Amino acid sequence: MGALSLLALTAAAQAQSTTLTIGTVNNNDMIVMQGLSSEFTKKHPDIQLNWVTLEENVLRQRVTTDIATKGGQFDIMTIGTYEVPIWSKQAWLAPLDNLGSGYDVDDLLPPIRKALSTEGKLFAAPFYAESVMTMYRKDLLDKAGLKMPEKPTWDFIAQAAEKMTDKSAGVYGICLRGKPGWGENMAFLGNMAREFGANYFDASWKPQFQSEGWKKAVTLYVDLMKKYGPPGAAANGFNENLSLFGQGKCGMWMDATVAASFVTDPKQSQVPDKVGFAPAPCGVASCPNDGYNWLWAWSLGIPASSKKKDAAETFIAWATSKEYSELVAKEKGVANVPPGTRTSLYKNAEYLKAAPFAEQTIAAINKADPSAGADKPYVGLQFAAIPEFQGIGTAVGQQMSAALSGSVTVDQALAAAQAQATRDMTRAGYIK
Repeated sequence: MGALSLLALTAAAQAQSTTLTIGTVNNNDMIVMQGLSSEFTKKHPDIQLNWVTLEENVLRQRVTTDIATKGGQFDIMTIGTYEVPIWSKQAWLAPLDNLGSGYDVDDLLPPIRKALSTEGKLFAAPFYAESVMTMYRKDLLDKAGLKMPEKPTWDFIAQAAEKMTDKSAGVYGICLRGKPGWGENMAFLGNMAREFGANYFDASWKPQFQSEGWKKAVTLYVDLMKKYGPPGAAANGFNENLSLFGQGKCGMWMDATVAASFVTDPKQSQVPDKVGFAPAPCGVASCPNDGYNWLWAWSLGIPASSKKKDAAETFIAWATSKEYSELVAKEKGVANVPPGTRTSLYKNAEYLKAAPFAEQTIAAINKADPSAGADKPYVGLQFAAIPEFQGIGTAVGQQMSAALSGSVTVDQALAAAQAQATRDMTRAGYIK
């Protein structure tokens, strides 16, 4: 075959190739997916992948701007249970109706499938899903002469944080999110406020940041972190606290259940055999721990304006499939399979044996009910699934971070949050 013929064939192959630009978050599971994606391109040589991996707050801003303006920067977006119900109703997302006969949509955990569907249609496929739990150092708790209750309260957590703190050894009793952002510190604080009986809005859509529940939650949060938290906590989000805990510097950490596989992995944690798991704490006396969990799924969706839907759906089907889970189990160990998305994973004896956190994870997810109800008019637990919440949550998160850093008092932060949210909700027509 002549050189010209080879060049012609090469040019034809390149012309037929589709390049997908994927916007994703810099969390560990997503980085693993990026690393294993060569297995996908081997099977689909006509599809190339261009990764844009961003810090969480930046990713949220970029994908929101892109889809709202139909910018076309991304063919696949990493989004969550906040965006899907809003964006699907605005016809910004393409339904995932061709994931393949072997995908087994019915195997998706019912709470997760429901959260990513509108009128029975799936608009994003979950890569991993999470609720919230308490991760703690069993050795440090034993040394303190304490035992983690089956249903811990914040009173107990405060007592334990004090006794577990040894700043001379670089060990802090508690690590919590401080980095501002509606999906960073406000994901945690929104959940903590619910643990004290408060919501973002009351039944009439009036913001509740100056309610008793919010005051108790934020006052305790700031007090604990100033006394027993690491320095510079106002800059720490999920990834920073994951690193601190893995280095053995945190006695307790209340955060996403997805962190559990990393803090128990000897390759990523210095304390893998010293970690215990319990439900998220509660602030009310009865401590039922039902509904005090958040619910989130980092998921892959396709902009409705995409001209590469077929290729994008092919990749999404692979990345969120049982086949991908088996690949992770083979390459990274079964305990590191992306959690929280499939019923079959929690019936897998090998996984249950390897993952001491599995039972707590599935229990927290199943107890999380984000439905609107008498106590709140919105869907969501750690967020409110309305378009205005992203801006409100970000502004309020900055106030909470300022309170944590000491530049304003808790009362000043909550008053500013109340004023900002009231203005925004009035302007949007929720408050008459």
